[in-house]
Amino acid sequence: MSDSNENSAAQFGRNETGSNGPIIPKSANEALRPERVPEPPKRSRKARSQVVIFLNFLMTVVVFVALAAAGAVYYAMHAYEKPGPLEANQNFIVRSGAGIIEIAEGLERNNIITDSRVFRFVSEAYLDNETLKAGEYEIKAHASMQEIMELLKSGKSILYAVSLPEGLTVKQMFRKLSDDPVLAGDLPTELPAEGTLKPDTYKFTRGTKRAEIVQQMVSAQKALVEQIWEKRDPELPVTSVEEFVTLASIVEKETGRADERPRVASVFINRLEKGMRLQSDPTIIYGIFGGEGKPADRAILKSDLEKETPYNTYLIKGLPPTPIANPGRAALEAVANPSRTPELYFVADGTGGHVFAATLDEHNANVRRWRKLEAEKAAEAAKAAADAATAPEAQ
Repeated sequence: MSDSNENSAAQFGRNETGSNGPIIPKSANEALRPERVPEPPKRSRKARSQVVIFLNFLMTVVVFVALAAAGAVYYAMHAYEKPGPLEANQNFIVRSGAGIIEIAEGLERNNIITDSRVFRFVSEAYLDNETLKAGEYEIKAHASMQEIMELLKSGKSILYAVSLPEGLTVKQMFRKLSDDPVLAGDLPTELPAEGTLKPDTYKFTRGTKRAEIVQQMVSAQKALVEQIWEKRDPELPVTSVEEFVTLASIVEKETGRADERPRVASVFINRLEKGMRLQSDPTIIYGIFGGEGKPADRAILKSDLEKETPYNTYLIKGLPPTPIANPGRAALEAVANPSRTPELYFVADGTGGHVFAATLDEHNANVRRWRKLEAEKAAEAAKAAADAATAPEAQ
């Protein structure tokens, strides 16, 4: 029989035995009925075990936690890097010894950041083994948590300054340090020796101890004096560092003009070499008023010139026993390498400077000229005061 006949037989009949026996025809309903699909294989006993069910549950939990963690990290990083709530620049103080929890809570309490927990955990990841530095910081408006963390990590805190000019005594410098509201702590109970503090502008962070500034000043002055002393003129008539600083302090008090200091130093050195008294007014003042300084409205009286003190260089020969102030670099350098002139005298010229002379006659002439200028100034001031007193009141 041909293949086509066999196919036809398969379509329209059936062979119960599957052999080449007679074909039993199918009814129309049977022919159109779909063949029975085999059932899927049953799940094995192993697949239905409690261990597999638990592992599937555990995997689901792990996936869920991972997705939640990723979402939390995304939220935290977004919050950490976005602009903060601060509307205007604000100072923030990190106290010495403060931990990151305290810092984060302080930032949130001051409305500088929105979430202290985000700042804490993300900052700890960034910092690794580094720390946030103590100090006072200026937080910029809308600074992000990341920017704030970088600022506190850098230690670039706000710097304040105290200026201690040349020519102040130790007591006057201590008074300025005591009055500074940003510094903290007490000053040393024992005053450093006169002349041992370096005049300068000192920068510091809020809360710096006053004693620390004093120690800086002492160390800086010691280093400066030693440096200049090593480069001094070997023919100087001063034989010790103490005498060197003492003479520099007198030069410092005699003139505030840098161009005059080497010349003033020359006058005093010439006098020392000739055995003449220094006759320096600032030494008289120090002998009378000490480190407190002369009141601004107190003139030097003739009786002051005759008052016996260890510092009255109108009466004693040579240098006084200690410096009379804290000299700066310019005065120290002027004494270490003074001008070489024959001058032995100087007097104020009425304009803030001095007139120098090599002889007493020249000096007396200069003194007379200065007194005349002072008298004229006094007369002009009196006339101006009289005119002001008699002027009609403005209507």
